[in-house]
Amino acid sequence: MSVTKEQFIRDFKDALHEEHLIKIPVATPTELFTSLAKVIRKYYTPKWLERNKRLSDDQEKIAFYFSIEFLPGRMLETNLLNLGILDLVKDSFSDLGIDFEAVKNAEHDMALGNGGLGRLAAAFMDSLATTGYPGFGNGIRYQYGLFKQKIVNGHQVELPDAWFGSVGNVWEVRKDHDIVDVKLYGNVHLEMNEHGKLIPIHENSQTLRAVPYDVPQLGYQNGIVNNLRLWDVEIPEEDELHYPTLEARRKVQDITAILYPDDSSYEGKELRLTQEYFMTSAGLQTIIKYYLKQGRPLAKIHEKVSVHINDTHPAVAPAEFMRLLIDEYGLEWQEAWETTVKTMSYTNHTILSEALEKWDEGLFKKVLPRVYQIILEIDNRYVVKMATDGVDPNIIEKTRIVKDGQIHMAHLAIIGGYSVNGVAKLHTKLLQEDTLSDFYAIYPEKFNNKTNGIVQRRWTQIAAPELSEQIDKVIGCDWRKDIHQLEELKHYVNDDTVLNDFYCVKQKAKERLATYIYETTGITVSTQAIFDVQVKRLHAYKRQLLNLMHIIKLYWDLKDNPDKDVVPRVFIFGAKAAPGYHFAKSVIKLINEVANLVNNDVDLKDKLKVVFLENYNVSLAELIIPAADVSEQISLASKEASGTSNMKFMMTGSVTLATLDGANIEIKDEVGDDNIVIFGMTKDDVYDHYRKHDYYSRGIYENQPVIKRVVDTFVDGTISDVVSEGMEIFESLITHNDEYFLLEDFMSYVEAQEKIDHLYRDKKVWSQMSLMNITKSHKFTSDDTISQYAEELWQIKK
Repeated sequence: MSVTKEQFIRDFKDALHEEHLIKIPVATPTELFTSLAKVIRKYYTPKWLERNKRLSDDQEKIAFYFSIEFLPGRMLETNLLNLGILDLVKDSFSDLGIDFEAVKNAEHDMALGNGGLGRLAAAFMDSLATTGYPGFGNGIRYQYGLFKQKIVNGHQVELPDAWFGSVGNVWEVRKDHDIVDVKLYGNVHLEMNEHGKLIPIHENSQTLRAVPYDVPQLGYQNGIVNNLRLWDVEIPEEDELHYPTLEARRKVQDITAILYPDDSSYEGKELRLTQEYFMTSAGLQTIIKYYLKQGRPLAKIHEKVSVHINDTHPAVAPAEFMRLLIDEYGLEWQEAWETTVKTMSYTNHTILSEALEKWDEGLFKKVLPRVYQIILEIDNRYVVKMATDGVDPNIIEKTRIVKDGQIHMAHLAIIGGYSVNGVAKLHTKLLQEDTLSDFYAIYPEKFNNKTNGIVQRRWTQIAAPELSEQIDKVIGCDWRKDIHQLEELKHYVNDDTVLNDFYCVKQKAKERLATYIYETTGITVSTQAIFDVQVKRLHAYKRQLLNLMHIIKLYWDLKDNPDKDVVPRVFIFGAKAAPGYHFAKSVIKLINEVANLVNNDVDLKDKLKVVFLENYNVSLAELIIPAADVSEQISLASKEASGTSNMKFMMTGSVTLATLDGANIEIKDEVGDDNIVIFGMTKDDVYDHYRKHDYYSRGIYENQPVIKRVVDTFVDGTISDVVSEGMEIFESLITHNDEYFLLEDFMSYVEAQEKIDHLYRDKKVWSQMSLMNITKSHKFTSDDTISQYAEELWQIKK
């Protein structure tokens, strides 16, 4: 957009006066932030209105992306960057004596997601607007998100993440004209009407009011604004007498209170199911209403609407869409079904069977009685059709939606849509050959791959401005709009001056992180050490424990020989464990206690440090990732669907230490064997163990002295205050046979880490590896990924 510094300063001062009746010298960072946000809204609102009008007038086809998570982080810098005025605002604030960093930090991260799933969804929103495609998000306006993590005596403690703070979400707009009602519970029976058609009669149902809040998604310097719609819950005024107590009202408010309520209890499962249906039903209702304003037949809605199911959380969508088409709008079953299948598409994000949602049939029937009836009918008709088509009865039985007393949501998403995609080449192959092989046998045409991507603008221009400036000096500024121009950096891989300049940029990022570490933990770390980083959700298959086991080995090596020649190493962790995930919380406790052991042992001569940074989120990632030398991507081969942190680290010059899992394989294909460090079992090795049932971790433990010493450390008293946690980890590795094969991969991992130590000693070689990773990272932009979705799946146009 075109605005001068003088105009912006006038607009900002006016906003500060209007919002807070004060002048700059006495304004707090929060007051400055809300005033700045008001100016930004003023700048983009006309573009937002114009976009909505144009899409409506032209009856453009729109894709609606349904996701239980969106994790955009702070929006201030993104909005300024995408408007093209980030540098202008920073310069203006400098002239006004305002600390831009303080104002930026006054914004809370939107607590609308947890990990990769939510970050990917947010990246897709950014890329849809940037590439110009009409794609809107649909999610939940959580009051508290997942949780705010504190580490107390080494333990994870969960606190409410009150991200709204005192100012709320400055970017959102409440849309009362799009409020809809969502019906749950009660009893439903069918009665014949005067036209001889069966209609559902609801009795004793509960009605909730779904209130939409729209958050603009700005394209990168192209004037396009798309929409992210987040749903909040309210009690209808006419039903307020049904909720006479605070407890009754709070039960309703809980529906949009937190992300992923603990589902270890029946009540928790009931709340999760309610939450997922609430979001999905509300979104589908408004989509249909929007479409009908075009005056087109409802049976043709798939020509103007595509609904995408991101993982199984919104997978009730095909059944709810059928309910709306049949019950609310009177379509016949077959016509409604054909329309539904042509409208719905589904992304699978896991091969872990426990992550493919299944609901107890009795619970589902209680909460969603009419949707349950429709699912039974979909299932019955599916069985009849498959039998008529001659499909093997065993395959039919294995692919049913309703079986063994459970509703299988992934099955509903596959049967009820036209597309199923994985998120990396290996992942999609495993879906076809293993997890969803029976469906692949029936519907091979539905399956396709869409490798995940990242928003390069956030991880370079926002998170790593010095890196961006250095790239500008070498290849010019055009890469900022065309990320594929990073390929030109390959011509400088032997230029000592360029290599040194990039090395210095990394050192500056390390200095920033080292300062943060000291300020927040009191731990002093050297920027001359290797910053070895693993930041991601804490889960057994991601194998943070393998990383910790190697740290323990290094500890013993240095205790045995304090003068051992090693490059100093700082191991940095960031991770949240799900509140009910006991094993993951035990690993966090162990990491923190090993950190206490290592960081306070003078015998180690500061050659080894361990840091756990609490409350890992997008803003913290922006600080950590550009400072990393080593990117730990060490999941058991075949378990990580894709990963996206691997791409972010790569883009900021980290060297990936990885198994051949997820998108690591595609990163390796891009950078070449010399610019990545690979270790461990392959997918075929893992599946060979599964097939032969021959893995015996105790045998490895008893026959490998190095491994035995490391594992015994968990229970021999070396680590303080971890008696129960240490025994839990010991038993997981030995008694319960090491589900994720850490012991088999351990020595290979140690060798890979020794290779890292060797490579880092040669500054030129390491700098060349780092630069090659930056060079090839353009292959993993979410702009390209979302263009594939838009063109190949949704058939929407720029």
